[in-house]
Amino acid sequence: MKKTVDLVVPCFNESDVLELFYSEVSKILDQCEGYNFHYIFVNDGSRDQTLDILRRFAAEDSRVRYVSFSRNFGKESAMLAGMKYSTAEYVGILDADLQHSPDLIPQMLAALDEGYDIAAARRVDRSGEGKVKSAFSRAFYKVINRMSDVDIAEGAQDFRIMRRPVVEAILSMPEYNRFSKGIFSWVGFRTKWFAHENRERAAGQSKWSFSKLFRYALDGIIGFSTVPLKVSLYVGVASSGIGVLYALYILIRTLLRGSDVPGYPSIICAIFFFGGLILCSLGIIGEYLARIYMEVKHRPAFLVAETNIIPEPAEKSEPAKG
Repeated sequence: MKKTVDLVVPCFNESDVLELFYSEVSKILDQCEGYNFHYIFVNDGSRDQTLDILRRFAAEDSRVRYVSFSRNFGKESAMLAGMKYSTAEYVGILDADLQHSPDLIPQMLAALDEGYDIAAARRVDRSGEGKVKSAFSRAFYKVINRMSDVDIAEGAQDFRIMRRPVVEAILSMPEYNRFSKGIFSWVGFRTKWFAHENRERAAGQSKWSFSKLFRYALDGIIGFSTVPLKVSLYVGVASSGIGVLYALYILIRTLLRGSDVPGYPSIICAIFFFGGLILCSLGIIGEYLARIYMEVKHRPAFLVAETNIIPEPAEKSEPAKG
């Protein structure tokens, strides 16, 4: 009996590349014997012709399924929706821009057949990427691996194929603010990594600006570590200790030499220094409180406006952050 495979493809304004993606991936899938494939395209509120193209694909190819959101909810929600709507034994995730090499799909499937639970791509080449962006990316993995309990492989990508139990484990995590790289690592399971060289987008423009990547990194650190809160505590205690020692120094000097006229520059510097520490600590606490606030609202991760998948799942949404 052939094994079933669902390929989840998040799409946001990908009309320029969808035709090429579908053609290239279909050629790879046609060469994989012993599997029944289905696409699950997730239209993440695209403002171009993405949805029209997906409708046409579905009309021409029975393997094509699609889910279209009511608006843009973000890639994290798109991946979650695709996994939620999947029913296959193996579930894969890959981007529509062809930066994820579909040539690896046969090797990933073979790894799962060997007994691995996850076959995932790991980026080993950053050619073509800006030096600043590359430096920040490497620094992020070092920081998050030191600050959190999970070990996220450097260069780990969303591009992977997983067994059904892994997908169910991921779906059992109901948080609204989702950081999938951390979730993939947190659930564990046996993983086989595949080296993946950097590829340029086949068409269109990247949706990830530096500010979005920075925010994504911040979500990962806050979502999988409480160390920033502890740092605030430690810095506060250290600052208080310095303040007490300085007060004792002033007291002793005054007793020995008499009082001095306080210096205006030193006062201003102290105000700025300690004021900055207080605001920084409040900002860190505020980031955690904001996430608690969003979690307790229990808002859905996504709202589906249209789909050709029947029957639909009992729950159309899961808490997550887009």
